Amino acid sequence: MARSGRVTLTDVAKASGVSRATVSFVLNDDPRQTISTATRERVLAAARELGYVPHGIARALREGASRIVVLNVDQGLEGNFSRSYVLGLDEELAAHDHVLLVRHGRAAPENLQRILDAIAPRAVLRLGEAYMQGHEPDDEDWERGFAFNAGLQIGYLAERGHSHIAMAMPDHDFPLTEARLGFAREAARRLGLPSLRRFVVPRPRRAGEAAVAAALAAHPEVTALAAFDDDIALRSLTALRDLGRQVPDDVAVIGFDETEYGSLSTPALTTVRIDAEVLGRIAAREALGLDTGDLAPVPGRVVVRASA
Repeated sequence: MARSGRVTLTDVAKASGVSRATVSFVLNDDPRQTISTATRERVLAAARELGYVPHGIARALREGASRIVVLNVDQGLEGNFSRSYVLGLDEELAAHDHVLLVRHGRAAPENLQRILDAIAPRAVLRLGEAYMQGHEPDDEDWERGFAFNAGLQIGYLAERGHSHIAMAMPDHDFPLTEARLGFAREAARRLGLPSLRRFVVPRPRRAGEAAVAAALAAHPEVTALAAFDDDIALRSLTALRDLGRQVPDDVAVIGFDETEYGSLSTPALTTVRIDAEVLGRIAAREALGLDTGDLAPVPGRVVVRASA
């Protein structure tokens, strides 16, 4: 039978033929109550049929926090890593009856606090927070973590005979700028390569062209550019084309954290793809205090195209 308005516990109780209290015990999975399997299944079936949704405010008051998890994604972290991480986090939270709220960009601390005070979230996460706080990579990081993924760029170029490599960086600091640069330099050291050169590729187009020209003039031995991300890699490709340099014959270019635009460039951009869906699921379970033993991060991989 069609009905209007919000479905309540009373509606579910009437449909399942039990008391309102019994419905509450079943839907909240109260461990202190003994409910028969048949009654439990009847209540759950009625709730599904009616489309019952728990009242978030009431649940927050009862549990001391809402079933909302907040994720802060800083500017400059948009890519396949963040998209796949959010996907895994969202799906895992939903599987445990929680909701994800994602905040992008920067906000004044007082504004953020007002939001948190209003929704009383179960947990507040920040993408990449451990590395922003100076986390030192361990063996696992170098085997399949962030350090490993950052090192893929350098290793790929080294395997193809490039020993003099420059890191193409953004024109302003992002939260993970220093961590990325540090991991790339350590990867070069481990491979026995000369120290990586570092230069900035700014906007607009002509400024980027001038920066790339100056860097190659100052370091003519450089034969490959490892970019901070795909955005910087595409700026570098444009600058090299404007300078009349052939890619990859004169200078090879490799991006990082694949975006769709790299496959559309000429030449198509070789890059590093990172699938962080499992990391998002791990973060969700950790936020809820659940076991993560059956989940393992997936290492990144190089997407080979024409630019390197």
